[in-house]
Amino acid sequence: MNPDLLPVLLAAGIPIAVAVALVSLVVRRRRDDESAPPTSPPTSTVDEVPQQAGPAADEGDGTAAPGVAPGAGLPTQPGAPPDAAAPEAVAVPEQAGAPEVETAPEAAELEVPAPATGRLARLRDRLARSGSPLGARLLAVLSRDHLSEDDWDELEETLLLADVGPGPTGELIDALRVRVRVEGLQDPAQVRTLLREQLLALVDPALDRELATAPTTGEDGTVTPAVLLVVGVNGTGKTTTIGKLARLLVAEGRSVVLGAADTFRAAAADQLETWGSRVGVPTVRADRDGADPASVAFDAVRTGKAAGVDVVVVDTAGRLQNKAGLMDELGKITRVIGKEAPLTEVLLVLDATTGQNGLNQARVFGEVAGVTGIVLTKLDGTAKGGIVVAVQRELGVPVKLVGLGEGPDDLAPFDPEAFVDGLLH
Repeated sequence: MNPDLLPVLLAAGIPIAVAVALVSLVVRRRRDDESAPPTSPPTSTVDEVPQQAGPAADEGDGTAAPGVAPGAGLPTQPGAPPDAAAPEAVAVPEQAGAPEVETAPEAAELEVPAPATGRLARLRDRLARSGSPLGARLLAVLSRDHLSEDDWDELEETLLLADVGPGPTGELIDALRVRVRVEGLQDPAQVRTLLREQLLALVDPALDRELATAPTTGEDGTVTPAVLLVVGVNGTGKTTTIGKLARLLVAEGRSVVLGAADTFRAAAADQLETWGSRVGVPTVRADRDGADPASVAFDAVRTGKAAGVDVVVVDTAGRLQNKAGLMDELGKITRVIGKEAPLTEVLLVLDATTGQNGLNQARVFGEVAGVTGIVLTKLDGTAKGGIVVAVQRELGVPVKLVGLGEGPDDLAPFDPEAFVDGLLH
């Protein structure tokens, strides 16, 4: 019993029995503490942690001892959190490989268009395989022993049904009458040669069919792209033709920007953008349907000029409600484009199977837009092949491109000789 503690407890008024019990408990606790074995100093764990922190920090920097994988053994080290280095070890390889995963699909999606050369040879082959009804009928009549007036009427009817047009048809019949009367054609080879010469004269190989796609460079070194405005009625395949034209230009080594100025048809811009993305050609479009077409056309030309591309191709709306509205819209587009770059081509897209209706469209656009060239789609059949002659006579401008079918590369520069040879194969 502690003699110093007992008087204090008694003075506090604690009964003597309780005071004695408390003093005995305190003394017993002190004896137990003195008899316990010594424990390791609490600072030993703290001293060990800094010594192990060095390797853990090195692993976070992506370094390790030779032959040791980053993060190896860290979870088993005492004093360190089990997964302390795991986030760093996993994050580094994921970030390093991310760019390759993103760029590979883009490179794989780009398509390589078919070369421009030889495309019309496919048209000639298709015309030959189709039986060439126009050429075959003409040859069949001209090969008869004696041509009666009924035979000449049959020739005229065949040409008119093929949409050659009354004027060119009359010219061809008159020329054939003279040649047959003078030369007295008996040999089928002579008949074919004669018909080829006359048809080729109607198609007129002397017309300049070169597409103006070369950029110009100013005295200050500024590159101004060629600007192609594409017009035509909806339903003729205008937007699809522009997409195919972009592929043709890329195949010829030209850099291209597309302008989706047909802002009134909701799907037109999406369709054009899809075509361009396949060959890496960007599309400038409005942020909303119904935006000002002239503004979109201007932005497309400005974008192409700033990027130094070779060609800017601008799509337009194909609405044909009335001549005055069409004139106002196309006139505004032309004026606005001219503020950035001169307009080098106005291409009219026509469906070769529409016949006289197509000629009516050609007249309107010819008066309004100043057409410089014609693109005939669906010319892979020959029943309406005479539209080539008729539309050139109507507008006084050449057919420059022809659509050969539904494939993405079925658009070709028009070659009069290949076309006529396909008819007469």
